Amino acid sequence: MGDILVSRLRDAMLGLGQRPPDVRPESLDRDLSRALTDFHTCQYASLAIRLPRLIQAGHALTTSSDSPQHHLLLAHCYTLATRMFIKLDEQQLGWMAADRARQLATTANDPLAVAEAARNLAVLARKAHWHDQALSLALAAADDPALRAAGRRGAAQRGLLIQSAAYTAARNGDRDGMRDLTAEAASIADGLGGTTLLRDHGGGFSPVTVQLHLVSAENSAGDPAAALAAARVLSPRALPSDERRSRYHTDVATALAHRGRRDECVRALLAAEQQAPEETHARPAVKSLISGLLVSGRTTPELRGLAARSGVLA
Repeated sequence: MGDILVSRLRDAMLGLGQRPPDVRPESLDRDLSRALTDFHTCQYASLAIRLPRLIQAGHALTTSSDSPQHHLLLAHCYTLATRMFIKLDEQQLGWMAADRARQLATTANDPLAVAEAARNLAVLARKAHWHDQALSLALAAADDPALRAAGRRGAAQRGLLIQSAAYTAARNGDRDGMRDLTAEAASIADGLGGTTLLRDHGGGFSPVTVQLHLVSAENSAGDPAAALAAARVLSPRALPSDERRSRYHTDVATALAHRGRRDECVRALLAAEQQAPEETHARPAVKSLISGLLVSGRTTPELRGLAARSGVLA
């Protein structure tokens, strides 16, 4: 399913394929909400149909109108496409989509959408191992006066950007910097006093999402014991979406694998699969973890079945 989604999104971005019928902007906004729901519930087969059509229709709309609202709608579409490309390790297409999202958001003069595009560009820079650039992108966006003036949602978006910088610090081996930045993000979340919803980011920003991010960051910093300790503070049921709950289980599985706890690792992967099968089967990082388990020790029927369902075994 991941390959199909990538192919259809690429064609839509390049203007290939059949042009969608003329649609009213308000119906596109409803379809975008449904596409975001597809993402957060990990219904990628549905997303593979809906999001490419949205991108094509959004381009047709912005060609015929200079309305900031139409540019913003297409910016949201490209932001969602970027998040999928990041998840599926499609770097080149991810850069293209994130850059378009930033340009469209700038045209629409929407500081929240501009900041989210910058966050995704920082993620792509980190995945390319350009850690200094990734930190600069995230922290500069967090300090944008327009974002600071955007009220509660602006503060939440700042928190997401600082989380991204924390994860980059972890990837760069700066454990102390990661923890300092995570503490800053946690302080923002505590100050907001609950979950702040953001259209481009499922579940929004809250102390729970900061804690989930810490699990990933501790793994990246090379401390799986700290990652497991951070995970024990969380209840998966408290997480805001199927996508985030699946991420919790795969992060736990990664930490368990690093600790050599194979059976528990497989159980965590099966929990991720039960929560969000399409997410677990599509993500290259999960496939790599499963493949590593297959070649590094004894296998079980549960592991082999998971490998087969994920396409790791032909």
